[in-house]
Amino acid sequence: MTNKLLISALIKFFAGVVLVGLLLFPAAGSFAFWQAWLLMGVLFIPMFVAGLILMKKNPELLRKRLNAKEEQMEQKEVVLFSGLMFLSSFIIAGLNFRFSWLVLPAWVTIAGTVIFLLAYLLYAEVLRENEYLSRTIEVQKGQKVVDTGLYGIVRHPMYMATVLLFLAMPIILGSIVSFLIMLVYLPIIAKRIRNEEKVLEEGLAGYKQYKERVKYRIIPFVW
Repeated sequence: MTNKLLISALIKFFAGVVLVGLLLFPAAGSFAFWQAWLLMGVLFIPMFVAGLILMKKNPELLRKRLNAKEEQMEQKEVVLFSGLMFLSSFIIAGLNFRFSWLVLPAWVTIAGTVIFLLAYLLYAEVLRENEYLSRTIEVQKGQKVVDTGLYGIVRHPMYMATVLLFLAMPIILGSIVSFLIMLVYLPIIAKRIRNEEKVLEEGLAGYKQYKERVKYRIIPFVW
C-alpha cells in the first residue's frame, strides 16, 4: 500500500510540474520567464515536502488528497471550470510575458509570493486540524464535525487558503489579466460550497448545528 501510494504521489507530482511548465514556457516563448520559475518553486517545493511528511505521518490523508475523482455531476462541472480557468490564466500569463502587455513590477511579484507562502502555511494548518479532508465531496465513515482552531472561525478554511493561493499565482506571474481570469474562482468555489454543505447537512451528524455556531464560510465577518 505504501509503495503504491508513493508511486502514485510521485507520478501526480511530476505530472503537475510538467503540465505547469508546458502551460507557461511555450506561451512565454522563453525560459527566461523568471516569474514562472519563481511560481513553480514556491508551488512545488513545499508541495513535495508536505507530501513526504504526510507519507510518513498520515498516509491515509495523503491518499484522500490524491483522489480527485468527483462522483457528483455538479462537482464535475466545478472541476472542469476550474481546469479551464487555470489553463487560460497560465497561458495568458506566458503571452503577457512574451508581448509585455501589462507586466506588474517586480515588487508586486514579491508581495504575491509572500501572500502565497502565508496561504500555504494556512493550508498546512488546515491539513493538521482535519484528518477527514478529501479533494472530493463525501461523508466518510466515522467522520465527525471539526469545529476547533480555524474551523471555529470559518466553516471552510481550506477554501479560504485556496482562494489566497489561486489569486496570488497570477500576481507572482506578473499578469493582471491572469488575475482577472482567476477571479472566476470565486463563483466557482461558491458553487462548490453550496453543494458541499448540502451533502454534509444530509449525511454528517451535527453539521447543521455547526453552521448555526460558525456563521461565516470562508471570509470572517464578510461571507
